[in-house]
Amino acid sequence: MQSMKYLGIDFGTKKVGLALSDDAGQMGFPHGILPNNGFLIDEILALIERKGVEAVVMGESRNFQGEENPVAKDAKAFVRLLEQRMDIPVYFEPEMLTTQEARRDFEGVRIKGDPVVDSSAAALILTSYLSRA
Repeated sequence: MQSMKYLGIDFGTKKVGLALSDDAGQMGFPHGILPNNGFLIDEILALIERKGVEAVVMGESRNFQGEENPVAKDAKAFVRLLEQRMDIPVYFEPEMLTTQEARRDFEGVRIKGDPVVDSSAAALILTSYLSRA
């Protein structure tokens, strides 16, 4: 696999978790959280340019029946905006339970109110995608 820099996105209606891959494009690491507001698209495009990102991996939100949930429709609309304004590929990765997984520490204890949960979930989504790429 050719090494590439990836951006992982855990899209939410209020907050968007971000993760960046290592330079080899093998693992995702939490990067930060942005509010889902009118500046989101510009902030993500600026991050992509600043960090030399070559591909985006977006968490694909579905319910337990495997159907798209309301967040998925917003995420897909956001991806369409991204694709109109940049010329790099966007891939989708199933994200079921990544936020719950990100809330647990190494001993499996649930962490409440942790501000890095969304970026940790983005890192899990990105690492999951990269492990199969």
